[in-house]
Amino acid sequence: MYCPHFQAGRCQSCHWLDKPYTQQLQLKQQQLTLLMAPFSPVELLAPQASEEQGFRYKAKMVVLGSVDVPVLGIINPQGEQIDLADCPLYPASFAPVFALCKAMISRARLTPYDIANRRGELKYILLSQSLHSGRFMLRFVLRSKNCLASISKHLPWLLQQLPELELCSVNLQPAAAAILEGAEEIILTSQNVLAEQLNQVPLYLQPQSFFQTQPVLAARLYQTAARWAMAIQQQQGAFSQIWDLFCGVGGFGLHLVQPGQRLVGIEIAPAAINSAQRSAAELGLANVSFQALDASAFASAAATAPDLLVVNPPRRGLGQALCQDIERLAPAWLLYSSCNAASLAQDLARLKQYKLVKVQLFDMFAHSSHYEVLTLLKRNA
Repeated sequence: MYCPHFQAGRCQSCHWLDKPYTQQLQLKQQQLTLLMAPFSPVELLAPQASEEQGFRYKAKMVVLGSVDVPVLGIINPQGEQIDLADCPLYPASFAPVFALCKAMISRARLTPYDIANRRGELKYILLSQSLHSGRFMLRFVLRSKNCLASISKHLPWLLQQLPELELCSVNLQPAAAAILEGAEEIILTSQNVLAEQLNQVPLYLQPQSFFQTQPVLAARLYQTAARWAMAIQQQQGAFSQIWDLFCGVGGFGLHLVQPGQRLVGIEIAPAAINSAQRSAAELGLANVSFQALDASAFASAAATAPDLLVVNPPRRGLGQALCQDIERLAPAWLLYSSCNAASLAQDLARLKQYKLVKVQLFDMFAHSSHYEVLTLLKRNA
């Protein structure tokens, strides 16, 4: 991928862009191989490669510049304001939307927030697109409600210019700190979710619910997990119960559950749980329970284990306490999806009752050192 900002030294966010993509993938696979070596995986599969550009369907832009000449991008380490509206990581469809966002900033007189002087209102523009429908979710992150009326006033103009805009909201983040979003979200459109569909599974994205930035590889990740689970059941019989901890909007669980099986999904964010429940209802799944609870607390209180436990924790991993509860509950099979192979390795060392069966890398984050890993573990007999 060629990026003029990287070549000019203006933006180094894609810190591996100086390496050919094949080399990037080799380095990631080598690192993963070293981290997994102590656990003697039965199969270390070939990595799932990414497209080299246009793969990122979620943008988080700092709003800089002025009301009349807004800049959407970053402040680089040299203190320069860099406009990344033409960043090649995003699909071509993002550029005209960024242009409309800039026009909206000027029309509505949304003053960019000045970090040094703690003045201004608009901090971030957060834009997501559905791979399935092509429709957008746009969020304005404000310091206060001072500009809320102006955004509402000019929103009909924006909707007229961008009929693909499904959901628009304002997020309030009053803290004078580099925090992306606050707790309060104000929906400005009749629609409060962005519909996505991966592998014929409907998923509904709300403004503060987590979802992968690269839906193409997310679809492959979910499909692979479903294929691995099906292979186990073809050999030993169907699972009766599946748990999906840190389930988000239900991506893994909804891909895995089969008719007649019970699925329990646990996620601390109520908005994500609402989305998962909607998807389950649309799929006609009756024996499914999604609950807004802390995953560690749920596991700690549980007395019986599922046949298959799915975990997709944040970068910090599962941690000692949750690993101990997994060992106590002793599910026969464990599917662990991780965005941090180092914390994954720490957790695998804690799960002494389990054998690592399969490992596969999914390169969600091309041109960086980050990647996603899917692992399958079996409890020792």
